[in-house]
Amino acid sequence: GGKEAAPEGPSPLLIEFDNDSDPDATVVSIEGENQADLLVSVSGAFSTLEVEVLDAMIKTTETGRVMDVFRIQDSRGRQIGEEDWEKLRSHVVDSCSYTQKSIKPAIYGVAARAEINKLRPLVAGLSAEEEAGRSLEAAAAQLELAAAEMAQAAAELVRLERELTRQRQAADAAPGAKGGAEEDAAWAASGALIQGETARAEAAAVLERQMAAMEALLAARRTSKGLSVEGPSAARGGGADLRFGAGGGTGTGPATGAGYEIILQGFNWESHRRAWYRELQGLLPDLQAVGFTALWLPPPTDSVSPQGYLPRDLYDLDSCYGTQQELQDLVSSLHDKGMKAVADIVINHRCAHQQDPQGRWNKFGGRLAWDSSAVTCDNPEFGGTGGLSTGEDYPAAPNIDHSQERVRKDLSLWLRWLRNSIGFDGWRFDYVKGYSGAFTREYIDASVPELAVGEFWDACDYTDGVLDYNQDRHRQRTVDWCDATGGTSAAFDFTTKGILQEALARNERWRLVDAQGRPPGLVGLWPSRAVTFVENHDTGS
Repeated sequence: GGKEAAPEGPSPLLIEFDNDSDPDATVVSIEGENQADLLVSVSGAFSTLEVEVLDAMIKTTETGRVMDVFRIQDSRGRQIGEEDWEKLRSHVVDSCSYTQKSIKPAIYGVAARAEINKLRPLVAGLSAEEEAGRSLEAAAAQLELAAAEMAQAAAELVRLERELTRQRQAADAAPGAKGGAEEDAAWAASGALIQGETARAEAAAVLERQMAAMEALLAARRTSKGLSVEGPSAARGGGADLRFGAGGGTGTGPATGAGYEIILQGFNWESHRRAWYRELQGLLPDLQAVGFTALWLPPPTDSVSPQGYLPRDLYDLDSCYGTQQELQDLVSSLHDKGMKAVADIVINHRCAHQQDPQGRWNKFGGRLAWDSSAVTCDNPEFGGTGGLSTGEDYPAAPNIDHSQERVRKDLSLWLRWLRNSIGFDGWRFDYVKGYSGAFTREYIDASVPELAVGEFWDACDYTDGVLDYNQDRHRQRTVDWCDATGGTSAAFDFTTKGILQEALARNERWRLVDAQGRPPGLVGLWPSRAVTFVENHDTGS
């Protein structure tokens, strides 16, 4: 054991270490000027070096200075060795000098790293204060830290790019491989280049992440003037008006039911392997007890794929999940418990029963005996002779031409049959990017469900493999689709899903508010049309 004190200097911290008085921990006494946040700053300094603070006390001396006493251990629960005292003392002194004006971080040097070491404990210590009062000191510290981290990331990227340039020049100047040592050298140089490219790409991603954090901080400091994003324009939903309250398309209605729905996806990719409808029957009491108000059921029709997403005969409801009678019994049981049954509606595409003379699958059977004219003409692998698609292509199956009135009439009648004869209360529309939202509106108007939600699954915006802070363009595309339905359909909030996943996985909570202080997803633009979710069979099953 022993003691060590900091040298005298301007406004010094007097630091003493003691390994004698406590056999299990190092006792550190720190005396400084009367600054209320000394305890917080020192604790932050310890945490950055993975030093565990067992307990601490604080008192003020007669001269007005603050005395903090800590009991600390290293990450393995032992005393701090004397050989580490100087390093720890220097780190504490540096970390507690934040009241002096920071130097501007240098992009190529050690200055940026030094700034990070000094500022991170301050920010950690003041984060609660910032969240509660948004103090200027905390906001400034956050900005300084973000700038320092961004500078360090930029410096590392520049270093790696320069090193990669030297490696390329050396490889170009090397003589051609002729076997033996020269060939080995060529292979080594090639491997080094691959490693260099990998490291450069990773460094670019790190820089992009730091730039996103800086963008979020700067956005929080600006006014909202000029930053508005185009919101919904739909007022009400055509024939489904009777389901709308006084608020029209921005209130409740077929899109969101009563506005308080808690929906459970009642299946995953493997559910078809069991007698699923009967199994769900046994789970309903528990699902009702925990508060679910609606159950999203799998695609109910005959399908080429067992999961149901390659439908064939739409009126054949004997599927891998169970029989039509078992489905109706399940829907009836849901209603008995005051819960809604939501059907997964797959009408972007439909698989045919037979091939044409050219071997293309475009001859449909069952009650909807369509031919190639019901398939979009820009779906050539299936020999479609209908109109142009009004959305994105789905290459796995014939894309239905929704522009034809007879096709829309057939689908509307089928939806009314599901609604009135089978008992479904609402629709989850699959792959709505494949056809215009105006057609979805027509199907909702015709069947008048109690709730409807579209799967407008669109990739978030990324740069160098890192999720962008600003996802306004991404969520606006979903708003546009809801607008096309006349506000009659909600949409899954994939923007919020992507942002929330990134924010929690990487502790980047600055992502959870947009530049105008709103939630950053669809829920921030059109909350009554946003169905937020944690996971589904596509993203997490």
